[in-house]
Amino acid sequence: MRFVIVLLLLAGLVAAGVAGYEPALEYIEEANRATFRTQTSERGDVTEVINATGTIEPVESVHVGAFVSGTIVTLGADFNDEVEAGDLLAEIDPRLYQSNVARDEAALAARKAELQRAEAVLEHARKDEERAKTTKARSPTSIPDAEIDEVTFSRIAKEAEILVAEAAVRQAEANLGNSIANLDYTRIEAPVGGIVIDRKIDRGQTVAAQFQTPELFVIAPDMRERVRIFAAVDEADIGRIRASREAGRPVQFTVDAYPGEVFTGEIEQVRLNSDTLQNVVTYPVVLTAANPELKLLPGMTADISFEIDSRSDVLRVPNAALRFFPKREHVREADLPILDGEEVLADLRTSSAGRPDADSRAEAEEDNRRHVWIEEDGLLKAVAVETGLSDYRTTEVVAGDVDEGMALVVGVRDDT
Repeated sequence: MRFVIVLLLLAGLVAAGVAGYEPALEYIEEANRATFRTQTSERGDVTEVINATGTIEPVESVHVGAFVSGTIVTLGADFNDEVEAGDLLAEIDPRLYQSNVARDEAALAARKAELQRAEAVLEHARKDEERAKTTKARSPTSIPDAEIDEVTFSRIAKEAEILVAEAAVRQAEANLGNSIANLDYTRIEAPVGGIVIDRKIDRGQTVAAQFQTPELFVIAPDMRERVRIFAAVDEADIGRIRASREAGRPVQFTVDAYPGEVFTGEIEQVRLNSDTLQNVVTYPVVLTAANPELKLLPGMTADISFEIDSRSDVLRVPNAALRFFPKREHVREADLPILDGEEVLADLRTSSAGRPDADSRAEAEEDNRRHVWIEEDGLLKAVAVETGLSDYRTTEVVAGDVDEGMALVVGVRDDT
Protein backbone atom coordinates (compact mmCIF):
# COMPACT_ATOMS: atom_id res chain seq x y z
CA MET A 1 0.00 0.00 0.00
CA ARG A 2 2.83 2.36 0.86
CA PHE A 3 4.52 1.57 -2.42
CA VAL A 4 1.40 2.52 -4.35
CA ILE A 5 1.20 5.83 -2.53
CA VAL A 6 4.82 6.59 -3.41
CA LEU A 7 4.17 5.79 -7.05
CA LEU A 8 1.15 8.02 -7.10
CA LEU A 9 3.16 10.88 -5.61
CA LEU A 10 5.93 10.42 -8.16
CA ALA A 11 3.41 10.31 -10.98
CA GLY A 12 1.84 13.53 -9.71
CA LEU A 13 5.20 15.25 -9.58
CA VAL A 14 6.07 14.13 -13.12
CA ALA A 15 2.70 15.31 -14.41
CA ALA A 16 3.15 18.66 -12.71
CA GLY A 17 6.63 19.02 -14.19
CA VAL A 18 5.41 18.16 -17.68
CA ALA A 19 2.49 20.56 -17.36
CA GLY A 20 4.75 23.46 -16.25
CA TYR A 21 7.61 22.82 -18.69
CA GLU A 22 6.21 24.62 -21.69
CA PRO A 23 5.01 27.67 -19.74
CA ALA A 24 8.41 27.85 -18.09
CA LEU A 25 10.15 27.78 -21.46
CA GLU A 26 7.83 30.46 -22.76
CA TYR A 27 8.51 32.60 -19.71
CA ILE A 28 12.29 32.23 -20.05
CA GLU A 29 12.10 32.98 -23.79
CA GLU A 30 9.93 36.04 -23.16
CA ALA A 31 12.25 37.25 -20.42
CA ASN A 32 15.28 36.97 -22.71
CA ARG A 33 13.60 38.45 -25.78
CA ALA A 34 15.11 41.75 -26.97
CA THR A 35 13.06 44.91 -26.61
CA PHE A 36 13.49 47.40 -29.41
CA ARG A 37 13.29 51.17 -29.39
CA THR A 38 11.24 52.58 -32.25
CA GLN A 39 10.36 55.86 -33.94
CA THR A 40 7.55 56.34 -36.42
CA SER A 41 7.64 57.49 -40.01
CA GLU A 42 5.73 60.67 -40.75
CA ARG A 43 4.89 63.18 -43.43
CA GLY A 44 6.47 66.61 -43.45
CA ASP A 45 9.05 68.87 -45.03
CA VAL A 46 12.68 67.93 -45.69
CA THR A 47 15.37 70.51 -46.43
CA GLU A 48 18.83 69.37 -47.48
CA VAL A 49 21.68 71.61 -46.39
CA ILE A 50 25.47 71.75 -46.61
CA ASN A 51 27.15 72.91 -43.45
CA ALA A 52 30.32 74.98 -43.29
CA THR A 53 32.05 77.48 -41.06
CA GLY A 54 33.13 80.95 -42.01
CA THR A 55 34.58 84.20 -40.69
CA ILE A 56 32.72 87.49 -40.64
CA GLU A 57 34.57 90.42 -42.18
CA PRO A 58 33.61 93.95 -43.24
CA VAL A 59 32.65 94.40 -46.87
CA GLU A 60 35.53 96.86 -47.14
CA SER A 61 38.41 97.68 -44.82
CA VAL A 62 40.13 101.02 -45.43
CA HIS A 63 43.65 101.14 -43.99
CA VAL A 64 44.67 104.70 -43.13
CA GLY A 65 48.39 105.47 -42.97
CA ALA A 66 50.76 108.43 -42.62
CA PHE A 67 52.67 110.04 -45.49
CA VAL A 68 54.98 112.14 -43.32
CA SER A 69 57.00 111.36 -40.20
CA GLY A 70 56.69 112.89 -36.78
CA THR A 71 55.17 112.66 -33.33
CA ILE A 72 51.44 112.14 -32.82
CA VAL A 73 50.18 115.21 -30.92
CA THR A 74 46.41 114.77 -31.35
CA LEU A 75 44.11 111.74 -31.48
CA GLY A 76 40.69 112.51 -32.89
CA ALA A 77 39.24 109.00 -33.07
CA ASP A 78 39.25 105.85 -30.97
CA PHE A 79 38.12 102.25 -31.31
CA ASN A 80 34.47 101.83 -32.38
CA ASP A 81 34.03 105.53 -33.18
CA GLU A 82 31.82 106.31 -36.16
CA VAL A 83 33.48 108.93 -38.36
CA GLU A 84 32.54 110.85 -41.46
CA ALA A 85 34.77 111.47 -44.47
CA GLY A 86 37.12 114.33 -43.66
CA ASP A 87 36.98 113.96 -39.86
CA LEU A 88 40.29 114.38 -38.04
CA LEU A 89 41.67 111.02 -36.91
CA ALA A 90 45.09 112.15 -35.70
CA GLU A 91 47.59 114.96 -36.12
CA ILE A 92 51.37 114.79 -36.45
CA ASP A 93 53.44 117.61 -34.91
CA PRO A 94 53.28 120.25 -37.68
CA ARG A 95 56.03 122.65 -36.51
CA LEU A 96 58.79 121.40 -38.81
CA TYR A 97 56.43 121.41 -41.77
CA GLN A 98 55.16 124.90 -40.92
CA SER A 99 58.78 126.07 -40.91
CA ASN A 100 59.33 124.52 -44.31
CA VAL A 101 56.28 126.36 -45.64
CA ALA A 102 57.55 129.67 -44.25
CA ARG A 103 61.00 129.04 -45.76
CA ASP A 104 59.59 128.26 -49.18
CA GLU A 105 57.22 131.23 -49.03
CA ALA A 106 60.26 133.48 -48.45
CA ALA A 107 62.16 131.79 -51.25
CA LEU A 108 59.22 132.33 -53.59
CA ALA A 109 59.01 135.98 -52.63
CA ALA A 110 62.74 136.35 -53.35
CA ARG A 111 62.38 134.72 -56.76
CA LYS A 112 59.48 136.97 -57.63
CA ALA A 113 61.55 139.99 -56.63
CA GLU A 114 64.39 138.73 -58.84
CA LEU A 115 61.90 138.44 -61.67
CA GLN A 116 60.71 142.01 -61.13
CA ARG A 117 64.32 143.27 -61.09
CA ALA A 118 65.08 141.34 -64.28
CA GLU A 119 62.00 142.81 -65.93
CA ALA A 120 63.11 146.31 -64.97
CA VAL A 121 66.61 145.70 -66.32
CA LEU A 122 65.15 144.34 -69.53
CA GLU A 123 62.96 147.39 -69.93
CA HIS A 124 66.02 149.60 -69.44
CA ALA A 125 67.92 147.62 -72.07
CA ARG A 126 65.07 147.98 -74.52
CA LYS A 127 65.00 151.77 -74.03
CA ASP A 128 68.75 151.95 -74.60
CA GLU A 129 68.39 149.93 -77.78
CA GLU A 130 65.55 152.15 -79.06
CA ARG A 131 67.50 155.37 -78.40
CA ALA A 132 70.64 154.03 -80.04
CA LYS A 133 68.76 152.94 -83.15
CA THR A 134 66.88 156.26 -83.36
CA THR A 135 70.09 158.25 -83.12
CA LYS A 136 71.74 155.99 -85.68
CA ALA A 137 68.87 156.57 -88.03
CA ARG A 138 69.14 160.36 -87.73
CA SER A 139 72.93 160.48 -87.98
CA PRO A 140 74.50 157.27 -89.28
CA THR A 141 77.98 158.39 -88.27
CA SER A 142 77.10 159.44 -84.74
CA ILE A 143 77.08 155.90 -83.21
CA PRO A 144 79.37 153.10 -84.35
CA ASP A 145 77.83 149.82 -85.45
CA ALA A 146 79.65 148.03 -82.64
CA GLU A 147 77.75 150.09 -80.06
CA ILE A 148 74.45 149.24 -81.75
CA ASP A 149 75.37 145.54 -81.58
CA GLU A 150 76.26 145.88 -77.92
CA VAL A 151 72.90 147.32 -76.86
CA THR A 152 71.06 144.79 -79.03
CA PHE A 153 72.83 141.79 -77.51
CA SER A 154 72.42 143.28 -74.04
CA ARG A 155 68.65 143.38 -74.58
CA ILE A 156 68.69 139.73 -75.74
CA ALA A 157 70.67 138.71 -72.64
CA LYS A 158 68.19 140.51 -70.39
CA GLU A 159 65.31 138.64 -72.06
CA ALA A 160 67.11 135.35 -71.31
CA GLU A 161 67.50 136.45 -67.69
CA ILE A 162 63.71 136.91 -67.58
CA LEU A 163 63.26 133.29 -68.62
CA VAL A 164 65.68 132.17 -65.92
CA ALA A 165 63.87 134.27 -63.30
CA GLU A 166 60.47 132.90 -64.36
CA ALA A 167 61.78 129.33 -64.10
CA ALA A 168 63.14 130.13 -60.62
CA VAL A 169 59.70 131.41 -59.62
CA ARG A 170 58.03 128.24 -60.87
CA GLN A 171 60.58 126.13 -58.99
CA ALA A 172 59.97 128.08 -55.80
CA GLU A 173 56.20 127.68 -56.26
CA ALA A 174 56.65 123.91 -56.66
CA ASN A 175 58.79 123.74 -53.50
CA LEU A 176 56.16 125.73 -51.63
CA GLY A 177 53.40 123.46 -52.92
CA ASN A 178 55.34 120.40 -51.75
CA SER A 179 55.82 121.90 -48.28
CA ILE A 180 52.15 122.86 -48.04
CA ALA A 181 51.14 119.34 -49.05
CA ASN A 182 53.42 117.86 -46.39
CA LEU A 183 51.92 120.25 -43.83
CA ASP A 184 48.44 119.09 -44.87
CA TYR A 185 49.54 115.47 -44.48
CA THR A 186 50.21 116.11 -40.80
CA ARG A 187 46.41 116.03 -40.40
CA ILE A 188 45.31 112.40 -40.76
CA GLU A 189 41.73 112.62 -41.98
CA ALA A 190 39.18 109.87 -42.61
CA PRO A 191 39.04 109.12 -46.36
CA VAL A 192 35.60 107.49 -45.97
CA GLY A 193 32.84 107.40 -43.40
CA GLY A 194 32.53 104.31 -41.26
CA ILE A 195 33.45 102.66 -37.97
CA VAL A 196 37.00 102.64 -36.63
CA ILE A 197 37.65 98.93 -36.05
CA ASP A 198 41.36 99.29 -35.26
CA ARG A 199 43.66 102.00 -33.92
CA LYS A 200 47.37 101.23 -33.95
CA ILE A 201 48.88 104.44 -32.53
CA ASP A 202 48.83 106.40 -29.28
CA ARG A 203 49.39 110.05 -28.48
CA GLY A 204 53.11 110.81 -28.24
CA GLN A 205 54.11 107.94 -30.51
CA THR A 206 56.56 108.69 -33.32
CA VAL A 207 55.75 107.43 -36.79
CA ALA A 208 58.43 107.04 -39.46
CA ALA A 209 57.23 107.14 -43.04
CA GLN A 210 60.56 107.34 -44.88
CA PHE A 211 60.74 103.69 -45.91
CA GLN A 212 57.28 102.22 -45.35
CA THR A 213 53.90 103.83 -44.81
CA PRO A 214 52.85 103.14 -41.21
CA GLU A 215 49.27 101.92 -40.70
CA LEU A 216 47.43 104.04 -38.15
CA PHE A 217 43.72 103.21 -38.38
CA VAL A 218 41.39 100.69 -40.05
CA ILE A 219 37.93 101.97 -40.99
CA ALA A 220 35.04 99.73 -42.03
CA PRO A 221 32.47 101.67 -44.07
CA ASP A 222 28.81 100.60 -44.25
CA MET A 223 29.11 97.97 -41.50
CA ARG A 224 25.56 98.77 -40.39
CA GLU A 225 24.31 97.93 -43.85
CA ARG A 226 25.98 94.59 -44.52
CA VAL A 227 28.94 92.36 -43.78
CA ARG A 228 30.61 89.50 -45.58
CA ILE A 229 31.12 85.94 -44.44
CA PHE A 230 33.99 84.01 -45.99
CA ALA A 231 33.38 80.25 -45.92
CA ALA A 232 35.64 77.42 -47.10
CA VAL A 233 33.55 74.78 -48.91
CA ASP A 234 34.78 71.33 -49.93
CA GLU A 235 35.27 70.82 -53.67
CA ALA A 236 32.69 67.99 -53.68
CA ASP A 237 29.98 70.47 -52.64
CA ILE A 238 30.84 73.41 -54.88
CA GLY A 239 28.58 72.26 -57.73
CA ARG A 240 25.55 72.12 -55.44
CA ILE A 241 26.49 75.44 -53.86
CA ARG A 242 26.52 77.06 -57.31
CA ALA A 243 23.16 75.51 -58.12
CA SER A 244 21.79 76.86 -54.85
CA ARG A 245 23.06 80.34 -55.72
CA GLU A 246 21.49 80.23 -59.18
CA ALA A 247 18.20 79.13 -57.64
CA GLY A 248 18.35 82.01 -55.15
CA ARG A 249 18.04 79.75 -52.13
CA PRO A 250 18.65 81.34 -48.72
CA VAL A 251 21.62 80.77 -46.46
CA GLN A 252 21.24 80.67 -42.71
CA PHE A 253 23.96 80.95 -40.09
CA THR A 254 24.48 81.40 -36.38
CA VAL A 255 27.23 82.92 -34.26
CA ASP A 256 28.29 81.95 -30.77
CA ALA A 257 27.54 85.44 -29.45
CA TYR A 258 23.80 84.96 -30.13
CA PRO A 259 23.19 81.19 -29.92
CA GLY A 260 19.40 81.47 -30.09
CA GLU A 261 19.29 83.71 -33.15
CA VAL A 262 19.42 82.62 -36.79
CA PHE A 263 20.74 85.11 -39.34
CA THR A 264 19.95 85.02 -43.05
CA GLY A 265 22.29 85.85 -45.92
CA GLU A 266 22.80 85.20 -49.59
CA ILE A 267 25.62 83.82 -51.72
CA GLU A 268 27.44 86.71 -53.37
CA GLN A 269 30.33 84.89 -54.99
CA VAL A 270 31.93 81.49 -55.46
CA ARG A 271 35.59 82.29 -55.98
CA LEU A 272 37.90 80.29 -58.21
CA ASN A 273 41.09 80.47 -56.13
CA SER A 274 41.22 77.08 -54.45
CA ASP A 275 43.09 76.28 -51.27
CA THR A 276 44.64 72.87 -50.50
CA LEU A 277 45.29 71.81 -46.93
CA GLN A 278 46.33 68.23 -46.15
CA ASN A 279 45.11 67.08 -49.59
CA VAL A 280 41.67 68.63 -48.99
CA VAL A 281 40.67 71.15 -51.67
CA THR A 282 38.30 73.93 -50.68
CA TYR A 283 36.93 77.00 -52.44
CA PRO A 284 36.04 80.31 -50.82
CA VAL A 285 32.34 81.15 -50.88
CA VAL A 286 31.47 84.76 -50.05
CA LEU A 287 28.15 85.53 -48.37
CA THR A 288 26.56 88.87 -47.56
CA ALA A 289 24.20 89.57 -44.68
CA ALA A 290 22.43 92.63 -43.33
CA ASN A 291 23.77 94.03 -40.06
CA PRO A 292 21.44 96.87 -38.96
CA GLU A 293 21.91 96.24 -35.23
CA LEU A 294 25.68 95.74 -35.54
CA LYS A 295 25.46 92.29 -33.97
CA LEU A 296 27.81 90.73 -36.52
CA LEU A 297 31.33 91.86 -35.72
CA PRO A 298 34.60 91.33 -37.61
CA GLY A 299 36.33 88.07 -36.74
CA MET A 300 33.25 86.21 -35.48
CA THR A 301 32.92 82.56 -36.51
CA ALA A 302 29.70 81.71 -38.31
CA ASP A 303 28.16 78.22 -38.51
CA ILE A 304 26.59 78.24 -41.97
CA SER A 305 23.85 76.10 -43.52
CA PHE A 306 23.49 76.37 -47.30
CA GLU A 307 20.01 75.31 -48.43
CA ILE A 308 20.51 72.97 -51.38
CA ASP A 309 17.02 71.59 -52.01
CA SER A 310 13.72 71.09 -50.21
CA ARG A 311 10.60 68.91 -50.41
CA SER A 312 7.20 69.63 -48.91
CA ASP A 313 4.74 67.12 -47.47
CA VAL A 314 6.76 63.98 -48.20
CA LEU A 315 7.04 60.70 -46.34
CA ARG A 316 10.12 60.76 -44.17
CA VAL A 317 11.87 58.36 -41.81
CA PRO A 318 14.16 59.09 -38.86
CA ASN A 319 17.85 59.09 -39.71
CA ALA A 320 18.40 56.88 -36.67
CA ALA A 321 16.36 54.15 -38.38
CA LEU A 322 18.65 54.26 -41.43
CA ARG A 323 21.75 54.09 -39.24
CA PHE A 324 20.52 51.13 -37.19
CA PHE A 325 22.33 47.82 -37.90
CA PRO A 326 20.89 44.82 -36.01
CA LYS A 327 22.59 41.77 -34.55
CA ARG A 328 22.16 38.47 -36.34
CA GLU A 329 20.28 36.85 -33.48
CA HIS A 330 17.59 39.54 -33.71
CA VAL A 331 16.95 39.15 -37.45
CA ARG A 332 14.61 36.64 -39.02
CA GLU A 333 16.30 34.00 -41.16
CA ALA A 334 14.96 35.31 -44.47
CA ASP A 335 16.73 38.63 -43.98
CA LEU A 336 20.11 37.35 -42.82
CA PRO A 337 21.62 37.73 -46.34
CA ILE A 338 21.10 41.48 -46.02
CA LEU A 339 23.53 41.54 -43.12
CA ASP A 340 26.05 39.77 -45.33
CA GLY A 341 25.61 42.26 -48.19
CA GLU A 342 24.04 39.68 -50.50
CA GLU A 343 20.61 41.27 -50.86
CA VAL A 344 19.80 43.00 -54.15
CA LEU A 345 16.91 45.42 -54.17
CA ALA A 346 15.55 44.36 -57.53
CA ASP A 347 12.09 45.71 -56.86
CA LEU A 348 13.43 49.26 -56.76
CA ARG A 349 15.43 48.89 -59.98
CA THR A 350 12.24 48.66 -62.00
CA SER A 351 11.68 52.38 -61.48
CA SER A 352 14.59 53.14 -63.85
CA ALA A 353 13.98 50.38 -66.42
CA GLY A 354 13.28 51.38 -70.00
CA ARG A 355 14.74 54.88 -69.75
CA PRO A 356 17.63 56.04 -72.00
CA ASP A 357 19.78 56.83 -69.00
CA ALA A 358 18.68 53.78 -67.05
CA ASP A 359 22.21 52.59 -66.25
CA SER A 360 23.40 55.89 -64.83
CA ARG A 361 20.19 56.41 -62.95
CA ALA A 362 20.32 52.88 -61.58
CA GLU A 363 23.83 53.52 -60.30
CA ALA A 364 22.71 56.75 -58.66
CA GLU A 365 19.69 55.06 -57.13
CA GLU A 366 21.86 52.22 -55.88
CA ASP A 367 23.63 54.71 -53.60
CA ASN A 368 20.26 55.72 -52.16
CA ARG A 369 19.00 52.18 -51.49
CA ARG A 370 18.86 51.42 -47.83
CA HIS A 371 17.01 49.24 -45.32
CA VAL A 372 14.94 50.04 -42.29
CA TRP A 373 13.82 47.42 -39.79
CA ILE A 374 10.46 46.64 -38.25
CA GLU A 375 9.56 44.17 -35.53
CA GLU A 376 7.54 41.12 -36.58
CA ASP A 377 6.84 38.20 -34.22
CA GLY A 378 9.70 39.18 -31.95
CA LEU A 379 12.26 39.34 -34.76
CA LEU A 380 13.36 42.08 -37.13
CA LYS A 381 12.19 42.28 -40.72
CA ALA A 382 14.03 44.37 -43.32
CA VAL A 383 12.12 46.89 -45.42
CA ALA A 384 13.88 48.16 -48.53
CA VAL A 385 13.62 51.91 -49.22
CA GLU A 386 15.01 54.37 -51.70
CA THR A 387 15.94 57.62 -50.02
CA GLY A 388 15.90 61.19 -51.30
CA LEU A 389 16.73 64.42 -49.52
CA SER A 390 18.01 64.30 -45.98
CA ASP A 391 18.36 66.83 -43.19
CA TYR A 392 19.87 66.59 -39.75
CA ARG A 393 16.90 64.56 -38.37
CA THR A 394 14.89 62.84 -41.13
CA THR A 395 15.27 61.51 -44.67
CA GLU A 396 12.78 61.51 -47.53
CA VAL A 397 11.47 58.13 -48.72
CA VAL A 398 11.18 58.03 -52.51
CA ALA A 399 10.18 54.38 -52.82
CA GLY A 400 9.65 51.40 -50.54
CA ASP A 401 7.05 49.61 -48.41
CA VAL A 402 7.02 52.20 -45.64
CA ASP A 403 3.71 53.71 -44.61
CA GLU A 404 3.02 56.79 -42.56
CA GLY A 405 3.03 56.02 -38.85
CA MET A 406 5.03 52.78 -39.20
CA ALA A 407 7.16 51.97 -36.14
CA LEU A 408 10.78 51.69 -37.26
CA VAL A 409 13.47 50.21 -35.06
CA VAL A 410 16.21 52.65 -34.05
CA GLY A 411 17.92 50.62 -31.32
CA VAL A 412 17.75 47.90 -28.70
CA ARG A 413 16.49 48.87 -25.25
CA ASP A 414 18.80 47.86 -22.44
CA ASP A 415 16.66 47.25 -19.39
CA THR A 416 19.59 46.33 -17.19
